[in-house]
Amino acid sequence: MSNYLLTQYSHGAGCGCKLSPKVLESIVQRFDAVQHFQSLLVGNEGKDDAAVYQINDEQAIISTTDFFMPIVDDGFDFGRIASANAISDVYAMGGTPLMAIAILGWPIDKLPAEEAARVLEGSRAICAEAGIPLAGGHSIDCPEPVFGLAVTGMVHPKKIKRNQGAMPGDLLYLTKPIGVGILSTAQKRGLADEHARNVARDSMVKLNSFGAKLADRPEVRALTDVTGFGLLGHLSEMCEAGDVSADISFELVPKIPEAGDYLDKKCVPGGTNRNLDSYGSKVGGGTERERAWLADPQTSGGLLIAVAPEEADNFEKFAIENGFGLQSFGKMLEKGEFLIQIK
Repeated sequence: MSNYLLTQYSHGAGCGCKLSPKVLESIVQRFDAVQHFQSLLVGNEGKDDAAVYQINDEQAIISTTDFFMPIVDDGFDFGRIASANAISDVYAMGGTPLMAIAILGWPIDKLPAEEAARVLEGSRAICAEAGIPLAGGHSIDCPEPVFGLAVTGMVHPKKIKRNQGAMPGDLLYLTKPIGVGILSTAQKRGLADEHARNVARDSMVKLNSFGAKLADRPEVRALTDVTGFGLLGHLSEMCEAGDVSADISFELVPKIPEAGDYLDKKCVPGGTNRNLDSYGSKVGGGTERERAWLADPQTSGGLLIAVAPEEADNFEKFAIENGFGLQSFGKMLEKGEFLIQIK
C-alpha cells in the first residue's frame, strides 16, 4: 500500500469525471454531418458503448477508449478499476477483447514515477484476467493523475449487441448493484470505513465478461453498461434508442446496502446532480432519495440488459450458470409521457 492518497490529487473521481449528458450532447450536436463509411457498422451517430468496423463476413473490430481520474487512493487498485471499466465497453457490445493500449497522465511534480508504475501494474493484472496484453501506450505530464485504456475487440458482425432494439414487454436486468459513486464520495471525504471501501473496489474491478457470452443469446435485445450517467441515464439512452419507455421498481433495483448509510450522510457525488439536471425531466416518480440512488454515477458498473419476456426463464437459468442470480427490476413499455417511470 502506498503512502500517497491518489483521490486527494484530483478534483473528480472515476466516471463521475464525465461531462454531463447535457453538455456532451451539446458538443456532439455541433457535428453538421456524419461521413458515411460502408464498413462502419456502429459509429458516433448513436450513443453506443464502442465503435464497430466490419472487416469481413465473419469478423468486425470493436474500438473504444475510456479514462478518468482516481476513484480510489491506491495506485494498483486505480489501475485495475480503470482497466476493467474500459474493457467493459467491448463486453457491452457482445465482443471479446483482443488487446489494450494505456493512456496515462501523471503530475510528475507531485507524485513519484513509482506510483504510476503501480497503476500500470494494476492494469496489467486486469488485462491478464481478461486474457489480453497491455500492448503499449502513451503518457503525458498532467496536472492531475489520469489513467485508462484504448481497447480493441472482436465480434461477429451479425451478433453485435447495441443499446437499441428493446421492445415493449422486454424485462430489464442489471448485473452489478449500484452505489459505488456514493461510496467513492464518502471515501474522498474521509468518511468511508475499510469495509465500504473494499465493497466498492471489489465491485469495480469485476470484469463484465458475461457480455461476451450474450452475443449468442438472441433474447438479449439491447445491452449497455452503466457508468457515469447512472442507471437512469443509461436506461434513458436505451429507451430513446428503441423509442420505448420503461417502468422500474426502485425496491428491485440491485443496490450496495452499505451505500445507503452514506447517502443518508449526504455523500452525494456532484455527478448525481449533473445527471438529474440533464435528464431528470424525462423521469417520472421517485422520491429525492430514490432519484439520488438511481442517478448515482457508476464506475465500472454492471451490464444493463433488455430481454424478450418469453425467454426470461431461459435467460435467468443461463445467468445462474454463469454465476449471476438475476432478478428483473422493470420492463419496457410503449413510449409514454416519461422515458422512465419509478415505482
